[in-house]
Amino acid sequence: MPVTTVGILGSEDEQLELLQTLVDATAASRTVLKDPLAELDSFIRKVREIKPQVLLLDIPPRNHASALAAVERLHAEFPQTAIFASGDMMKRQIIVDAMRAGACEFLDRPPSTHSLIEAFSRLSATRRKPGDDANRGRVITVLNAKGGCGATTVAVNLAVSLNETHGKAALVDLAPIGHAALHLNAKPNFGVLDALQNCHRLDSSLLDGFVTRCDSGVHLLAAPPVPTPIKPSEDEVSRLFDLMVNHYKYVVVDLSSRLDPLVRMVCAFSDTILMVAETDMIALLWNAARVQSYLGEASSREKVRLVLNRFRKTPEFSDADAEAAADARILWKIPSQYFVVGNAIDRGTPVALQKNTDVARSFRGLASVVAQDQSRPARRLLNSEYASRIRAFST
Repeated sequence: MPVTTVGILGSEDEQLELLQTLVDATAASRTVLKDPLAELDSFIRKVREIKPQVLLLDIPPRNHASALAAVERLHAEFPQTAIFASGDMMKRQIIVDAMRAGACEFLDRPPSTHSLIEAFSRLSATRRKPGDDANRGRVITVLNAKGGCGATTVAVNLAVSLNETHGKAALVDLAPIGHAALHLNAKPNFGVLDALQNCHRLDSSLLDGFVTRCDSGVHLLAAPPVPTPIKPSEDEVSRLFDLMVNHYKYVVVDLSSRLDPLVRMVCAFSDTILMVAETDMIALLWNAARVQSYLGEASSREKVRLVLNRFRKTPEFSDADAEAAADARILWKIPSQYFVVGNAIDRGTPVALQKNTDVARSFRGLASVVAQDQSRPARRLLNSEYASRIRAFST
């Protein structure tokens, strides 16, 4: 593991010396800066010059308010820098306040070398490594051309099919009223809202605690149990998906009929966007065009593919008509087997797990096509560059 540079802010000289000794003893990190809490302004100036990768703050049992204020200020000044807080692990409210202020790790006071090494390892696991793009997972976003076209059914069965034969898959339910758990017969305790609210300290271990392991093998990051407004920042969305593509080979996102700034953020991060429609003029000519227009630059034309659900061939509506109306190329057609799919949803057993129906074979075929398409038409945007682009989309 590469050596991590650390800046330390302590309440007193003895604590500063102890923290430096512990940090340097890990062999995974080295102290490049240390200052007393009273000299916060000077510390901030030095951080700008030296740019340590981690800021370690001591939170004393008494007068912890000034230390928590320093955490908040440092997080505002250096939002991309990891902040570790060291305090009394028995004081739950202080832990919560430190995390809310911007700390991504809370360690005992004083921390052990073992806990420091583990914290540095978690940080290292969440960092993006240059040249690792080929090993990162792919994000496939599914949304409706209009309400009721079946985006959730497509997303669930695509995730199941990918997980079964192509690699580890996760399903993120961002539908306004999420039904993915119903399709998978899952009873989640946590979900996507918890992940987004804890992005400042999110790592692989915490993400594992938020996902639900379904009987199908898919890991579900579920929607809230009741409709809840989700208004994360660009950095929070970026951090969540950046972590997920390092954890899963495929990340399928169900946006259903959602149309808000979150949709643009997710689509900007996606490798492939599947627009689900039925072969009717309202879904294709009116709604699909409006969705394309709303997504704008976030859904560069190369990323959007059309999936025709409940497909029945009609002589008056050709493939060329559908593609022209939606301004997108047809990727796949899923046959209409309403009762088979409906019964599978009622039982909470994804239809893709069946072996002897046309619709199950069709979902497995869609998964194969998606898995074979390894092109990345639009470079994934991260961190400040990603955030600035999303702000441009939202204005």
